[in-house]
Amino acid sequence: QVQLVESGGGLVQAGGSLRLSCAASGRAISSYTMGWFRQAPGKEREFVATINWSGGSTYYADSVKGRFTISRDNAKNTLYLQMNSLKSEDTAVYYCAGGLSGWSMSYYTTHGAYDYWGQGTQVTVSS
Repeated sequence: QVQLVESGGGLVQAGGSLRLSCAASGRAISSYTMGWFRQAPGKEREFVATINWSGGSTYYADSVKGRFTISRDNAKNTLYLQMNSLKSEDTAVYYCAGGLSGWSMSYYTTHGAYDYWGQGTQVTVSS
């Protein structure tokens, strides 16, 4: 079992930046593909970004491409999401997730690709 705990959320003005972290415990995440999803009030949970086990391959939703950067430190068993140029529409609860590696990166844009989920961290962007 892998336990995931997100941190780093908060209130920020539009145009600002935040860095989310996802600390894993229970098992090393070095063999897992990791991802970030988000859910805004009244909306379905949506894909944000994913990164393969080594960090050598990443994939982003069009809505965040060029503004967000996903990264990982396997030695620290931690996943990150650097969010720049934040917009009000980025307001949501952000979740990290982990899934077994071995599929194409596009597969990891779907919820079903992931076996483990964190509890989420709130990001609020004021305009």
